[in-house]
Amino acid sequence: MPPKTGGGYPEYTKLMESMGRHMSNRYSDLWKSQKWKQLRRNLFRLQKRVYKAVRDGDLRKARSLQKLILKSRSAQLMAIRQVTQLNQGKKTAGVDGKKSLSYKERFEVLGKLNDRAENWTHQGLREIPIPNKNGQKLPQE
Repeated sequence: MPPKTGGGYPEYTKLMESMGRHMSNRYSDLWKSQKWKQLRRNLFRLQKRVYKAVRDGDLRKARSLQKLILKSRSAQLMAIRQVTQLNQGKKTAGVDGKKSLSYKERFEVLGKLNDRAENWTHQGLREIPIPNKNGQKLPQE
């Protein structure tokens, strides 16, 4: 079932509402039609602005820009792409037991990221051992 809001982005909402029998093809086409170079450029520009604000000692502006990055469509899409396509460990199951996400699931994650970006607070760190290919878990340090 597609997300209700399309991740808060009107183009996704419109597309998801118009989807008929061939939903997976449309999710695939939409994912593949992203302008990754432009998204990467936008994210890098925001990151440069954070760097300059910290360098100049303007921590309030730096924090504001970091919050902007959390909410930015570019950062969200690039993060999902990094985890699901580019990471070396993309074939290793995570804590949820999944190894890879379909195109539809990627857009569902985008919707969740967008919904949670507004009032995000960090959770405490926890260590969860993930088994290697041979089933052994990494040694605890």
